[in-house]
Amino acid sequence: MGSELYAYGLLAIPLFSATLIAFFFRRSGGIAAGVSIAAAALILATALHLIFKVDNFEYNASWIEIGSFSVDFGFLIDDLAKLMLFVVAFVGFLVHVFSYGYMKEDPDRGRFFGGLSIFMFSMLGLVIASGLVTLFIFWELVGFSSYMLIGFYLDKPSAAAASKKAFIVNRVGDFGFLIGIVMVFSHFGTFSLSSLAGVFHGDATLLDSASMTAIGLLLFCGTVGKSGQLPLHVWLPDAMEGPTPVSALIHAATMVAAGVFLLCRTGFLMTADALHVITWVGVATALVAGFTAIAQRDIKKILAYSTVSQLGYMVAAFGLGSLVALDGGASHGHAVVTGGVAAAMFHLTTHAFFKALLFLGSGSVIHACHHEQDIFRMGGLAKNMPITFWTFTIGLLALIGTPFITAGFYSKDAILALAYQQSAPAFFCLVLGAVLTAFYMIRLWKIAFLGSPKSENAEHATENGLVMTAPLCLLAIGSALGGFVWAYPEALRPIIEVGESVAHGEHHTTVAIFSIVAWAIGLSAAWFVYQGGAEKDRLESSAKPLYQIFKEKFYFDQVYDWYIAKVQQRVAMTLHFMEQIALSGLIIRGMAGVAGLIGIGLRSLHVGNLHNYVYWFLGGLALFWALVVGIF
Repeated sequence: MGSELYAYGLLAIPLFSATLIAFFFRRSGGIAAGVSIAAAALILATALHLIFKVDNFEYNASWIEIGSFSVDFGFLIDDLAKLMLFVVAFVGFLVHVFSYGYMKEDPDRGRFFGGLSIFMFSMLGLVIASGLVTLFIFWELVGFSSYMLIGFYLDKPSAAAASKKAFIVNRVGDFGFLIGIVMVFSHFGTFSLSSLAGVFHGDATLLDSASMTAIGLLLFCGTVGKSGQLPLHVWLPDAMEGPTPVSALIHAATMVAAGVFLLCRTGFLMTADALHVITWVGVATALVAGFTAIAQRDIKKILAYSTVSQLGYMVAAFGLGSLVALDGGASHGHAVVTGGVAAAMFHLTTHAFFKALLFLGSGSVIHACHHEQDIFRMGGLAKNMPITFWTFTIGLLALIGTPFITAGFYSKDAILALAYQQSAPAFFCLVLGAVLTAFYMIRLWKIAFLGSPKSENAEHATENGLVMTAPLCLLAIGSALGGFVWAYPEALRPIIEVGESVAHGEHHTTVAIFSIVAWAIGLSAAWFVYQGGAEKDRLESSAKPLYQIFKEKFYFDQVYDWYIAKVQQRVAMTLHFMEQIALSGLIIRGMAGVAGLIGIGLRSLHVGNLHNYVYWFLGGLALFWALVVGIF
């Protein structure tokens, strides 16, 4: 059997599952859940076969041919794709299992599981695509499926608004991404990722042109939208309106990571100028999201801004690692793979485990507390929900980079090591981001799990069943061991090994000291501020002006609302008025009026008199003859 058949199977399984549910089991929630979970298990088995039993390969089949223009549909299975496949398939399967318990009482769970299958189809296609066009098609399908899942609760206006916001904001970034793809084809005549990589391996001087910088930044627009980078990050926290398993799958482990994956896939197209921009967008995102998270009360919103911040770390890692390589004079293609890609993908992998764990843990809490999401109305959950508490604690320790024993410590140190080597300002900004991470996560943990219950729902919360706690335990193992190379199978080690070697590089001791100090400061500050429990946020009373800025998310939403209402809407109304006057009025209706008047004039000549027709005929014939013989 050809290797490409397994890749086709990887896409066919979730598509078949979604089709079955849509046509036959949409109203049969239990059957739909079983079909979708079985499909997720088959996807995981197929992905593991591709990872461990199949060598790297590329397969392309002609899809569209119009003259010299051609588009192939194909698969590229390399080390990068295999690592991402493992993350998507493994986390996706656990989210499916968890969803069975979480959505058990929902009457529309058939539609929910159908949406999960569509999402898996889209995400897997994106990961294994061999060309920019096919990658973009699956990229858009990921956006569409996330729109459906975020807006799952049809009777919840905030969910409908969040799904539209996510869809529209992502289209802004995707527009730049599409222009970048068009420019790539106009410059190189191909959409194939491997062919493009070959061009740049042969001639690194191609990266010196301004047009290549433009291409790199336009492709990065896709990452800015999908991975929630400034200034298009506003959709991701609002997307928490969807069911919590959706948050774990889409907004922690897979969809938002797709933007980072895109950077790693197209890294050879990035110039030094583009990498500088990418680095500082990532650094700014990490800080802004970190400050915003410390003033949120909704448990899912805190985790959402944490996700935005960690994605900023990944984007910064890509930019910094690639700049290190360029400044060192190494071959660009090789350097990006060994520097920026390794650090970014290392953190992406560890983050997928502990952030999926934290989101599912928050889902377990929300489910037990009858959909209460305000952490200041929780408390005392450690006693009532021991499995959720301890697994959530492991995920938290990994996220804040607890030294030496968690995955997050090593993957974060790899990023800090690159920053230390390349840019002191970026390094200290990212260290500050690490302080903020420890602060807002300990704040969440102390208020929600420790102390006494602050509501009746929290007081009567009980641990969920095995179908929801088993995925938490498996993800907790990954969160603890994901930073150690020996914990990965041989087929997944190439990129992870490079990432860990970056963390243990020349400046390892200095970076580790800064990292540990940042961890200790953030943890101690949160413990001091929120000691003895809290009925309300003490940070609000002690630093109200700053707290208000953080609480209002740096007023990004207000600025966008003002722009849409005061600027964009007025420009649109002006253009509409001009269109009605000029295009519709003068051109379309004016030409119609002129044609009508000419018709009326010509109609007056047709009086029904044969003699008049003869005179007009002879006059026209004479005029024609005069023109022929050259009288005029």
